[in-house]
Formats: sequence, structure tokens, C-alpha cells
Amino acid sequence: MSSFIADNACFAPLFEDTQISRLFSAEKTIEHCLAFEMALTEALGDHGLVTKDVAEQALDKMADFSPAAEALGQGSLADGVPVPEFVRLLKKHVGAELMPAVHMGATSQDLLDTALVLTLRDVSAILVERMGILAEKILMRYEEFGSKPMMGRTRMQAALPIMVADRIYTWLTPLVNHIEDLGPLRTKVEQLQFGGAVGTRHALGDKANDVAEQIADRFGLENPIKAWHTMRSPVVAYGDFLSQITGSLGKMGMDICLMAQQGVEEIQLSGSGSSSAMPHKQNPVLAETLVSFARFNAVQVSGLHHAMVHEQERSGMAWTLEWMILSLMVETTGKALLHADALIDQIETIGIGNG
Repeated sequence: MSSFIADNACFAPLFEDTQISRLFSAEKTIEHCLAFEMALTEALGDHGLVTKDVAEQALDKMADFSPAAEALGQGSLADGVPVPEFVRLLKKHVGAELMPAVHMGATSQDLLDTALVLTLRDVSAILVERMGILAEKILMRYEEFGSKPMMGRTRMQAALPIMVADRIYTWLTPLVNHIEDLGPLRTKVEQLQFGGAVGTRHALGDKANDVAEQIADRFGLENPIKAWHTMRSPVVAYGDFLSQITGSLGKMGMDICLMAQQGVEEIQLSGSGSSSAMPHKQNPVLAETLVSFARFNAVQVSGLHHAMVHEQERSGMAWTLEWMILSLMVETTGKALLHADALIDQIETIGIGNG
């Protein structure tokens, strides 16, 4: 979902993560949907639901299918999702004789949810890499400045002396934990969606689970025993996880904002922001942004919990809400990690004295 701040060139560099936003692009959605359809067609042929010859001919035709995103967008306006128009165009592309090998036993949600988990798999790889790099940089600051003293503060009041290492430990440890936690979460999230019209796979009879297993193997996904069309806990858990990352980075950002205050000056940053009216100021822009991003994602989590409430066997309302929220949370998290990385690079010194 586009937003004013991401689409406005005056603001975009502060908010936009182009590497992640590309994963949610129309081109990627089309790529994933076509990959699903081709994997399904191949499995239909392998398990005798269409002849091998028909499946192979259909796959040859499908290989160069490239629908216009604008046409799919108009389809979404009419149908609420782009898949019906995608399938209409795909069937027209392969021709009437090969149509039986296209989309048999599948439904719109199978394509879009599988596309989502494939996207989140790519997202997770990016997040792990970025968190690992950031953790290494924070550890370097820990080793460089950890033995210096500073004032410990509770409720923002001076309490007792601590070491810089004590403060930095609270930045580093949650990040390491997030990296460890992502592995088990990915197993829950990276699952094939394949249930057909009402989530029962009934259209393919006794071959349904074999077809599903083959498709899942093709993509390296788990194959749940039942479609999760209306059971969105893994998606919500992923959103919760994103908010935990940005929350941890927000804590670091808040610490740095307070440490940088004039009169406290427990941290020195290079490249801090200027003021249009007060040239003497050096605003801790990246640290402030981390706090904002943490609060933004925390608000969005409640929306994802609302999106868990599906009616009967499929919801248009809840599903749409999930689309609107999740991609923004992902991009916010990605950008927060980039800002945190740059912020750690800006640190010149932490603590007081020469300890």
C-alpha cells in the first residue's frame, strides 16, 4: 500500500526501503502467482488429473505469460482481488484446449497467500542479514566504549553509576534474541496455501494432498494438513515479531536521544540533523525516527489482530485489512534496521571521562 510519505520525494529517503518495497511490487506478485499456477499444472499432469501432454503444452504456453499490472488492477477493483482477472487472462493465453490444466482445484486465496509467504521468506532473509550486521556493529561499540562510566538513570532521573557496557547490553541482547526467534517463526509462516473453493481441497479428490505436497516441495514450503484461509495466527505472529524488532530499535533510539541532550552529552554523534531556525542544534534524527517507527508498528499490530476475525470460510474484509497493514509494517521494520545501522556508524564516543 502506498503512502504519502513513501511516495513523496520530499520524504521518501527517510521512510522508503526500496529493496523491501520491490518484494511487494506488482511484478513480484505476478511472478509468484504464475509460479504457483505452473507448479499446480505440473502436479496435475504428474498425478493424472490432466494428461501429461496437456500439462506440458500448457506449461509451454504459460512460460511467456506476462499480463499487464494495470489490467489486474482493474480486475481488483471489480472483484476485490487480482486473481480472477489473472486466471481469465491466463486461460485465454493458453487457449481453450489447454484450459483444464489451469487453476484446477485452486482459488484466489491460494495464489495470493502463497505469494505472500514467498515474499515473507525473502523478507526474513533480508531482516536476518541486517540484524546480524547491526548486532556486530553494536558489539564493536560495546568493546570500544564498554569500560567507560556513565550515569545510570531510572525514570529519566540520575540513579547510580553504571558502565557503558550496561547500557549497550540492552541494545544488543534483544537483537540477538530476535535473530534466534525468527527461525521457528519462519517454519510457522512459510506454509503453502492450497485449499480450493472452501478450504477443503475437495475438487481434486484423493489426489489433492499429493498435488499439494508436490507444490509445497517445489517452493520449499511446509504443507499443512488443512488450508489456513481463515486461520491467520502465523501472519499475526509475524507482525508481532516485526513490532518487537522496531520496539527494540526504538528503545535504543530513545536512549540515544536522551544521551545526546545538551547538558547530558553522554554520547557524541556525527552527521546529526540541523535546524532551520537554530543553527547551534544537532538533532538526533535517526534516533528519533527509530522511536517513531517503533510506535507506528505497535499501533499496526492491533489492526492485524482485527484482521484475524474472518467470517466462515473466507473473508474479504479481514483479508483486505491484512494487506493494508502488513506490507507497511515490513517496510517500516526494514527501514528501521537501515537507520539503526547508520546511527551506530554515527557514534563517535559514549560515556564520560577517559575510563
